[in-house]
Amino acid sequence: MNHLETREMHPRVLLVEDNIGDVRLTQEAFHQANPSIELRVASDGVEAMAYLRREGGRGEAFRPDVILLDLNLPRMDGRQVLACIKEDAILKTIPTVILTISQAEPDIAESYQLQANCYLCKPVQWDAFEDLVKSVNDFWLTAAKLPQQRLVS
Repeated sequence: MNHLETREMHPRVLLVEDNIGDVRLTQEAFHQANPSIELRVASDGVEAMAYLRREGGRGEAFRPDVILLDLNLPRMDGRQVLACIKEDAILKTIPTVILTISQAEPDIAESYQLQANCYLCKPVQWDAFEDLVKSVNDFWLTAAKLPQQRLVS
């Protein structure tokens, strides 16, 4: 079974988020949007990079179809994580969507300068958040044609 067949059956998302409440909301919203999604969570930037590089006992970590990345993270912030992803020849083709509370123009501009694929602000209302997650599913995991990914070595 190739990656595209796997994606169609079980889209894979890595959520990089340190707020447990936001993690739970995102998990619930994705479950409602598409119960077949495999969602993994990294609670900080260091953990996210170790996961993506399959370091520290993460040899079985899946390669995500999409990364949802918060900007404000402990140990290594989202900007640093984004820069590392986009500088890595193997990881840079993974669509990386900034999902954060910040609406500050400098954060938006810097994220796009660092080659974010999209910048989304987290809505405060549950219905709006659920709609946002559904739109991420509908676009990035359903409609968008993504390159067939190599496994991280």
